[in-house]
Amino acid sequence: MESHPEFYAARALLEWQVELGATEAICDTPINRFELPEAQPKAAAASGAVAPAELPKGPQPAAALAVDAVAVARAAAQSSGDLAALSEAMATFDFCELKRGAKTTVFADGSPDARIMIIGEAPGRDEDSQGKPFVGRAGQLLDRMFAAIGLSRSAPDPEASIYITNIMPWRPPQNREPSPEEVAMMMPFVARHVELAQPDFLVLMGNTPCQALLGRKGITRMRGNWTTALNKPALPMFHPAYLLRNPQAKREAWHDLLMLQARLRGGS
Repeated sequence: MESHPEFYAARALLEWQVELGATEAICDTPINRFELPEAQPKAAAASGAVAPAELPKGPQPAAALAVDAVAVARAAAQSSGDLAALSEAMATFDFCELKRGAKTTVFADGSPDARIMIIGEAPGRDEDSQGKPFVGRAGQLLDRMFAAIGLSRSAPDPEASIYITNIMPWRPPQNREPSPEEVAMMMPFVARHVELAQPDFLVLMGNTPCQALLGRKGITRMRGNWTTALNKPALPMFHPAYLLRNPQAKREAWHDLLMLQARLRGGS
């Protein structure tokens, strides 16, 4: 039988894309959804018509529709009068490409009345499957960490409970870091989430929420230092996933938990 190298090369490329998480072929070429459309020729614009040779070919970028995704997100978030409405608004927001590859929209877990609101980065595989934040190995460690200072996501008492969410409600492919454009789209929802939940304190788990809410990274320098985010006292901490990779940092994490406990009890 005659071999066809092109076939096997194409097959290997397809299998590689599937392993990366690709599930659907949208079009033949990549689409830059943040690219501005080219200006229409003056003559055509004046007449209101487009010559047949100038008609756009193939699928057009979403930006060609002149839609500001951040403005849409801001309007949707501000029109949400409670957390249930905000959750629905996020679930129906269709301008973030991450949603296309995610199984679920991960909104929050724990008690919305809790004094502490924990903000992480984005769902992982387990979170995407279960629809809840921090339920994998990192989430189990997070539960043990806060249990050590008497707090739990399942506690009915707001004084003993925590409320957990993420900057991104959808899992990025291969758990990559969310892009600045993706984060910008979701920030109006995050701000409204904090506004509706009204926690006393925010805990920023890792670099991504620190970059999104404080405008800077460097969690090893920032952790353990109180700051302000969205008009709330905020404490940057190591992400539990980082602690799983670097167990020696658990001492610093315990120090930060004790700082949080002291603040809850009225200390400085």
